[in-house]
Amino acid sequence: MSAETAAATPAVEKKEEEDTGPSFEPLVQLPEVQTKHGEEDEEVLFKMRSKLFRFDRDLKEWKERGTGNVRFMQHRDTKKVRLLMRRERTLKVCANHVVLPSIELEANATSDRSWVYTCPADFADGEPTIELFAIRFANAENAGAFKEQFLAAQKINKELEGDAPAEKKEGEEKKDDAEKKDDAEKKDDAEKKDDAEKKDDAEKKDD
Repeated sequence: MSAETAAATPAVEKKEEEDTGPSFEPLVQLPEVQTKHGEEDEEVLFKMRSKLFRFDRDLKEWKERGTGNVRFMQHRDTKKVRLLMRRERTLKVCANHVVLPSIELEANATSDRSWVYTCPADFADGEPTIELFAIRFANAENAGAFKEQFLAAQKINKELEGDAPAEKKEGEEKKDDAEKKDDAEKKDDAEKKDDAEKKDDAEKKDD
């Protein structure tokens, strides 16, 4: 055996030992769990990185709420549009509210790349709260794109509100028809009962 062959032999033997070593399979196969985040039935209409602030009324100062992508989400069935923003890395919700037509988006007097608005019902913490928000973007162009989409979302939701009275009216008409039918049936039953009592009284009188 040459010196070169002898030098290579331990490596081969070691490789064979590694290849023929015992292998262990897990006793329980755990299925992959998909975490739902409440956005499965929605479509993203707009997404842009921004920084959000909220006004602390007790301390009378602005507090940073978080930095991340602000998104406009439209529900596939109801078509309603909401604003949703999550913090980077943690993905914790820092803004979550319907883009109501009544919200007024106001320009920040000290910056051309931020907007200020009052939200009557923000659900970031679960319960609805009134919040004064300031949202800031990288530049004025991005701020303008956000405003354009914000107004478009308001228009969609306003049109949906306009359809609501017609649906409500139709529902009320169906309810009225059902009540009228029920009253007619009750009246008919009362008349039949009255006729039966009269007939019974007449038979008793004949006896």
